[in-house]
Amino acid sequence: MMEATDGEDLIRDSDQLIPPPNGGMNELLNVGQEDSIQGQMDEFLGPQAEYNEEEEERKYYRRKRLGVIKNVVSASVGAMIVYSVYMGLLQMQLILHYDMTYREVKYSNLGLEDIDKKMLMGINVTPIIGLLYTPVLIRFLGTKWMMFLASGIYALFVSTNYWERYYTLVPSAVAIGVAIVPLWASLGNYITRMAQQYYEYANYKEEHVQEQKKLPKGACHSYIIVFQSIFNIIFSLSFVFAELPMCLILNGYLQDKDHVLLNVKKCGAGISGVVPGFNTTVLTNLPRSMLLIQVESVLMGFAFLAMIIFLVLCGPAYRPTEEIDLRSIGWGNIFQLPFKHLRDYRLRLLCPFFIYSGFEVLFAIKGFSLSYGVCALGLKKLWLLVVVYGLSCSVFSSLSLCLLRLPRWLCLVGGAAVHVALLVALMVFSPEPRDQSYQGPLLVISVLWGLGTALNKTGVSTLLGMLYAEEKERLDFVYTIYHWFQAIAIFIVYLWSNLPMRAKLSILLATVLLACYCYWVMERRLARKVPYRLPRIPRPRHKVKGYRYLEEDNSDESDSEWSEEDDEEEKGEEDEEHVVEEMGAEDWEEGGHDAGAWGADSPRARRRGAEGNRQRRVGNPVREGERKEQEEG
Repeated sequence: MMEATDGEDLIRDSDQLIPPPNGGMNELLNVGQEDSIQGQMDEFLGPQAEYNEEEEERKYYRRKRLGVIKNVVSASVGAMIVYSVYMGLLQMQLILHYDMTYREVKYSNLGLEDIDKKMLMGINVTPIIGLLYTPVLIRFLGTKWMMFLASGIYALFVSTNYWERYYTLVPSAVAIGVAIVPLWASLGNYITRMAQQYYEYANYKEEHVQEQKKLPKGACHSYIIVFQSIFNIIFSLSFVFAELPMCLILNGYLQDKDHVLLNVKKCGAGISGVVPGFNTTVLTNLPRSMLLIQVESVLMGFAFLAMIIFLVLCGPAYRPTEEIDLRSIGWGNIFQLPFKHLRDYRLRLLCPFFIYSGFEVLFAIKGFSLSYGVCALGLKKLWLLVVVYGLSCSVFSSLSLCLLRLPRWLCLVGGAAVHVALLVALMVFSPEPRDQSYQGPLLVISVLWGLGTALNKTGVSTLLGMLYAEEKERLDFVYTIYHWFQAIAIFIVYLWSNLPMRAKLSILLATVLLACYCYWVMERRLARKVPYRLPRIPRPRHKVKGYRYLEEDNSDESDSEWSEEDDEEEKGEEDEEHVVEEMGAEDWEEGGHDAGAWGADSPRARRRGAEGNRQRRVGNPVREGERKEQEEG
């Protein structure tokens, strides 16, 4: 009995499993780690209590708006640097080449005088053909890259002055003539596009912005006014900085007024040409070659700085898909559209103002500053007159901000009124040569002329932006026409150099009066809601099928799969486009169509269009079958 009891005790003890040491503790730890990891994952992937989607969206679009302001300031500073370098170098170059001693000692048999004439001809004559290639260049390269390339051409002009020869100076001057109209058309387009983008980022919650539809009429006018004012305030400083080489370097080598004006008998309204009798030796001694190379190197550095500003700091004017759409309407259409836009009576009636805006700036720099200022005060005071004019333009450009509260005609008419009064006064004003007492009146005239220029420049650019603010696919054509007419004005000023001063003033006066009358007619027609004709922008036809257009077309479909009825329908659409081209833009929009919808259509609209195309293609065989049944019946 004792043995059996002991055996049962052993069996009972063996049935009880003895756990390993710390085993339970490890299992508890593993379970705790899994729970903590799961909690961290849920906390990471779950909704964040501190994340405010609306606040983050607001911050994002605020950064976008700051980026637009950065683009406007960068483009303005880049253009200001480019023209400061260009005008400063050209002025210094022409003064040095004018001096007979400089030409004979440094370039005895080179013929610098003849080179300068051909160089000025290249700069002033070449822009006449700018209307033929400017829209093609802008749409091929893009607005930003066109500004960058044009600034590079200006830098090329600076670099050719290291080796002054016919085969360097003349081709670079022709290249500048080619680049003038594209550069200015790109700048005008860019500033207006930035105003449109700023409106979109400021009103990102609006439905028409989210769906990339056409902007409401007048929605971004206030931004256009502000941005054009900022651009002109900054750019007008180029007249100030362009005089730094003259003021700091060249003035120390110039003869005084008694020498350079020795044979000048009269000035101002009574003369013909620029300054008859001006002495052919204007330098006391020749500047060192190394000094000129150092000045040109500094100017070259600033020209490269302008290129870097355009390249790095300026953002794109259009979205990538919009750039594709702008190019895809066909290069033939792009070539023709600037001419077709002249059917719009608004542009035709503004053409006299376009021409006058080119006249008056060149008259201030060349006509008034030389024939009145230098003729009376001497060559050493040229920089002072130009600096005062530039500062006046810059300061008074801020007056265009009054258009935020006042009617838009006030800016243009106000500038024209100032210039009319000055032109009448200049017709009877003939200062005496070598008379310092005329310095005060001449500086006052410079300030007032700068006031008129500021109101004119900002007024024309702002008016164009406001008239075509909702037509972003037309901006490059409109600004191309504007600056092409300015190029024609530059050519006319180049031709009239030897005319009597009163004849020049009479042409200016007649032009500004005609411009005011045409502008009044335009505003009256708009007030009476007279329809204007706008050429219809063709819809983009994309040959390359990619992810961007999968919603519209089947990228695997070949051209052979199109039926004859599809071709007929396509021809019908083309006929409809020709009909629409003869209608006013407002009538076309009232009829349920959008003249610029292809550039700003929403993804939802594209899907609807794609579905309609598919239904039409699928429905063609059905209609054909019904037609056959009717014939058999």
